[in-house]
Amino acid sequence: MQIAVLSGKGGTGKTLLSVNLSYLADNATYVDCDVEEPNGLLYYKLKEKQTEDVKIKIPVINHEECIGCEKCTNFCKFNALAYILDKVRVFKDLCHSCGGCKLVCPTGAISEVDKVVGYVHSGSMFDTKIYSGEMIVGVESGVPIIDNLLKKVEDSDRLVFVDSPPGNGCSVMESIKDADYCLLIAEPTIFGLHNLNMVYKLAKVFDKKIGLVINKYTDNNMINNYAKENNIKIVGTIPMDLELGKLNSEGEIVASNSKYKPIFNDILKTIKKELVL
Repeated sequence: MQIAVLSGKGGTGKTLLSVNLSYLADNATYVDCDVEEPNGLLYYKLKEKQTEDVKIKIPVINHEECIGCEKCTNFCKFNALAYILDKVRVFKDLCHSCGGCKLVCPTGAISEVDKVVGYVHSGSMFDTKIYSGEMIVGVESGVPIIDNLLKKVEDSDRLVFVDSPPGNGCSVMESIKDADYCLLIAEPTIFGLHNLNMVYKLAKVFDKKIGLVINKYTDNNMINNYAKENNIKIVGTIPMDLELGKLNSEGEIVASNSKYKPIFNDILKTIKKELVL
């Protein structure tokens, strides 16, 4: 069972929520899919971890076999191939590794080589399995890394918490496509309402069951009103609390503190009821 935690921007509390819920759930798995800015391992401080490369395929042109027909350059919609000075040139950073250029080449002049685009770190702490993706700086897309991460948990019998990237782009779509439940987190501000609206619409496009947590909760009712208007269940609130914020900023799992454990326990229990676990 996969629960994807979403927000419309960074810093809203996705990692706070997904780390603490996975910590409290029995035999859970935490997956950090925010591969551009992963920070789950700031909380799950692994003493031992395994790291593996994530690779994609990049075309290589055999110029002796190439007849300059330009079928490959015409096929590529990402402009990763161009016919310049009587040769097909490859722009590696634009390649989406679809393999189509190799398929359409009539002379077999295109082969492929591996390119490392990132890493997957794995380990365990307490009784939680942990996977964290990391994208190499300058790589165009984190989707291959997210795909690699989620393949590791697709047959899991554990409760899986997916710490999604912020926003509503391709990486977010990749992280929620197999989710059974989308847990949205938002702050009670105008900006927070705008970002909540973005991720809510995305989750609806994917026809996902949706719940909402309000972080830094105040008596401002704008998020509550939005949830009521759109029939979104509020599964919990996290208070505006200086001590909680300090513990979180220091990389502490705040649910290990007896003062804050009930907050996340109540959210977890409500989610389980929603999923009939």
